[in-house]
Amino acid sequence: MPYSIRADGLERHSAEETLRIEPWGPHAVRIRGSSGTVASAAPGALDNPPPSPGAEMSVTDDGTARLLNGRLAVEAAADGRLTFLHAASGRELLADKTPYTHHPGPRVHAADGRTEQHFEAYADERLHGLGQHLHGLLDQKGCVIDLVQSNTVAAVPFVHSSRGYGLLWNNPATGRVELGADTTRWVADAGGRVDYWITCGDTPAQILDSYTLATGRPPLLPEWASGFWQSKLRYRTQDELLAVARQYKERGLPLSVIVCDFFHWPRMGDWRFEASEWPDPAAMVSELAGLGVTLAVSVWPTVEPGSDSFDELNAAGCLVQDSGGGPLTYPWPSRSAEEPMRAMAYYDATDPRARAALWRRLDDNYRSAGVGCFWLDACEPDLSRDVADRAVYAAGPAAEAANLYPLLHTRTVADGLRAAGDDRPLSLVRSAWAGSQKYGAALWSGDIPTTFDSLARQIRAGLNVAMSGICWWNTDIGGFFGGDPDDPAYRELLIRWFQYGTFSPVMRLHGDRVPNYPRFATDMTGGPNEVWSYGEQAYGILRDHLLLRERLRPYLTALSEDAHRTGAPPMRPLFFGFPEDERSWDVDDQFLLGPDVLVAPVYQAGARTRQVYLPSGARWRDSATGHVSAGGTALQADAPLERIPVFVREGAPVGRVWTGGETGPADGLGGHRDERNGSPS
Repeated sequence: MPYSIRADGLERHSAEETLRIEPWGPHAVRIRGSSGTVASAAPGALDNPPPSPGAEMSVTDDGTARLLNGRLAVEAAADGRLTFLHAASGRELLADKTPYTHHPGPRVHAADGRTEQHFEAYADERLHGLGQHLHGLLDQKGCVIDLVQSNTVAAVPFVHSSRGYGLLWNNPATGRVELGADTTRWVADAGGRVDYWITCGDTPAQILDSYTLATGRPPLLPEWASGFWQSKLRYRTQDELLAVARQYKERGLPLSVIVCDFFHWPRMGDWRFEASEWPDPAAMVSELAGLGVTLAVSVWPTVEPGSDSFDELNAAGCLVQDSGGGPLTYPWPSRSAEEPMRAMAYYDATDPRARAALWRRLDDNYRSAGVGCFWLDACEPDLSRDVADRAVYAAGPAAEAANLYPLLHTRTVADGLRAAGDDRPLSLVRSAWAGSQKYGAALWSGDIPTTFDSLARQIRAGLNVAMSGICWWNTDIGGFFGGDPDDPAYRELLIRWFQYGTFSPVMRLHGDRVPNYPRFATDMTGGPNEVWSYGEQAYGILRDHLLLRERLRPYLTALSEDAHRTGAPPMRPLFFGFPEDERSWDVDDQFLLGPDVLVAPVYQAGARTRQVYLPSGARWRDSATGHVSAGGTALQADAPLERIPVFVREGAPVGRVWTGGETGPADGLGGHRDERNGSPS
């Protein structure tokens, strides 16, 4: 009999493979396959399995087996082929690919450690998630997605299917997923194992609830983080940064966070302020706190020879190594007059000793001065692909373990803050992997162009991030590369992007504005990028949206509580809230902020109207006119430069934000809940 029942699941042994099928949380199973022994503790996003009450397993005399766990059933054929079913209806969700003649089968274990998993493809399937990719698509059916981190790409190997399942490829190896017309194929470049997790849900909310239960719930959002974040390429001194914060106060503008960006340190790897430019960080933080502003400080994982940390980390073997020998290095700007560009190393975030050493520096040099928010920039880590492929981490060579780096780098700060008594850690990060949400990752989309096309791509990217389990996401409002504050065309783009950012989970203005520096250097600063930098007309519009964001903060607090409890993302596609409305699955340029606010960004130059689809199952009030429309209808909405179309579910308390009232945390969700799973509908 090929299958046997073990204490933790089903197991099958053959000459080619050991296959294990285990309940892993309610309504979910984990599948592991290896040409040898299945490792009991391989690195990934799944730590201890959540309880699976009532899971049932059986084997039959004909060599087949079955596992039933809540909504999910697994049928295992005698030849090892698996089929995943909706337990109540018997409907097929996903199945291993039926092998062609002479094909090795649905799971491939190559001699060099490469592994593949082949599934059947379904013509009517829509596929979402997979982290952050700027291809401009919400439905990624037909795409080939590299599972490799880079600036603007956060590869999270979790996919949500319109067929009613979610699948995590629980392997931190580099690789790819091919969402083809005839096959869905997951590939790991190294590691020698197939490891994936699958859940079944009747709604997208149930799928994300199950996924975040398995990989970790996001912490509650800190109160200070839901407001407006001010940033530019670089404030060079303490006086310069404080002057901006003071001006916000003098103008009566709400400001929650201001960012101290890169090169505020003497050398990469010092992880402290340069005293000649930032003479009294504690006094700075204290003054900002008096203004109601939190300071966020940039931290890079780069370590320069001669810095405070280099010798310590190098001697302990806590730097990323090069497969060719010695620490892996890459050239970055330096304050050194002799070497304005120097080869620099990287601390190894996959080594617990390195994480502890970094946190000691951050604690001693920043947190002791009152800093509690860190911007973990360049945390892919930022390397050219040829150099990145040579990296050897404590967790293994790059081909086997590279995707763990951003996850564990974020863990460095989360663990440190939690140990210091902060149970709401939040870090602004440029890369993420499965489970990053449990460490308080607030992902942003990296260094992006300043164009309307770029804005359009952000809308879809943010929705796929939401369907990847990461609740807190944002963009550089206005884009990063360039933008002239005196150019009327760019002012229009900045206004439209700012309006979109008002309804994003995190609202942050950032960018390298004209005049740009011709090279990446330690003395660069970028042009002005405050809300008053774009002329009087723009200033009035931006000010109104800052005040609107401030009125929305109680609603965002309630959404944070729900995300912490169920994993429901604050920003979500229409189909998340209205899965029974077929048309909502096709809308990729609108989104819901929670259950009650529908946002239709404007992403075309000169547009003053845009088509809006209102999902069925609710009636929708135009926030500007008060007119109520039935759901299940499309309309041409006015979009003058001063606003974008926003509709509120009729009767929702958050509607008072636009009518002069206030909403509080208790009523911010509006009471519309899906009783099937306790999540907002």
